[in-house]
Amino acid sequence: MTSRPAAGGGRWVEVDPTRVARWVEGFAGRHGPPTTTDAGYGLLLAAPDGATAELHTPPGAPPTRDVPEFVAAAAEPRRIGLLLARKGAVAVGVAVGEELAVSKVDTRYVQGRTAAGGWSQQRFARRRDNQAKAALGDAAELAVRLLLPEAARLRALVCGGDRRAVDTVLADRRLAPLAALRAERLLDVPEPRHAVLVAAIAGARAVRILVRDAPPDAA
Repeated sequence: MTSRPAAGGGRWVEVDPTRVARWVEGFAGRHGPPTTTDAGYGLLLAAPDGATAELHTPPGAPPTRDVPEFVAAAAEPRRIGLLLARKGAVAVGVAVGEELAVSKVDTRYVQGRTAAGGWSQQRFARRRDNQAKAALGDAAELAVRLLLPEAARLRALVCGGDRRAVDTVLADRRLAPLAALRAERLLDVPEPRHAVLVAAIAGARAVRILVRDAPPDAA
């Protein structure tokens, strides 16, 4: 389980699908038995002391009406596409449940930044930009070959890495069926490698929960 502060207050918690039921039990034990409301993002748990927990439906899972349904749907072994992109590296794959069924990683050299100035720096920047564009073009071709044939069977496409790089790859018209499956979630991952792709499966399946504690003046 991971936790980080949320913009606007509270904290985001990421929980493995198999541990959501236990997490909800712990929340009820700390704050009292909550009421459950079907919300657009998933379920809202509101405790008697004023604390709330927003259970966001993980990518590819269906809408649910209560906690038992939510837990069952989150743990289901869904077929999910993965697209990770940063600079000159891309990793694509298809996960079935917690297993990586299909995968491919590709890297292409993109020069780093330079402290040089003047005309040389401008020429260097153009060369670097061209290298990055070529790398993302290769990434789109890889997605066409590996992910596009799977589009009809995928429940969602989860992306990670640099948002601009991912947007550029999915801007390819041929990938429109995949873009339509893209989940809102963007995984924060390092430069894509096979191990990073495998680790991304857990992030793609995790249940994100926004927790807000009871206000200090709550009765």
